[in-house]
Amino acid sequence: MSSETSTDTLAPWQLFTLAGLIGATVVVFASRGETPAGVVLLSLTIFTAAIVGIAAWRTLAPFTGSDQQRGPRMLGGRTRAALEREKMLALRSIKDLEFDQAMGKVSGKDYAEMSARLRSRAVRLLSQLDAGAGYSGEIEREIARRIGATSKEQDSASQGGSGVAGPPRTCAACSGDNDLDARFCKHCGANMETTR
Repeated sequence: MSSETSTDTLAPWQLFTLAGLIGATVVVFASRGETPAGVVLLSLTIFTAAIVGIAAWRTLAPFTGSDQQRGPRMLGGRTRAALEREKMLALRSIKDLEFDQAMGKVSGKDYAEMSARLRSRAVRLLSQLDAGAGYSGEIEREIARRIGATSKEQDSASQGGSGVAGPPRTCAACSGDNDLDARFCKHCGANMETTR
């Protein structure tokens, strides 16, 4: 497991909070002869020291470069999983609303108002997910990889053949033109493997 997603180590604020709790517990047990006000004051002093430690860490962490975000990626203040969950709830609500309208439980005016609100919410969530997806770079790399593999295959075929990629494959069922590597016809869906 990488250090960015590891949950085995304590975050600095957790460490300072734990130190404050342990320190306050030690103070309570060590000050048996003190008045309750004195014990509370000592405990608050320990917790104040822990808070000062957290503040100092937050102030100095950017200089050390150790303040990099750990955990899930945030999109618009929420995690991607939370956005996905909210999107699914919005889509399910739209489906339930359509069912209720079909059953006559919701008037036409109420249906139009609630449907417009839910659909705009779903569109907003989808655009948030698409904006922060970061998938476009991955898709472009995958396309480049596949096109590179296809062009290498065509280069090797052209070196062994006439240098031309060849005419498109014709479907025996509908006479439609298809790609050379097609397994099924893109016009009628017939199995192209049997037409070779």
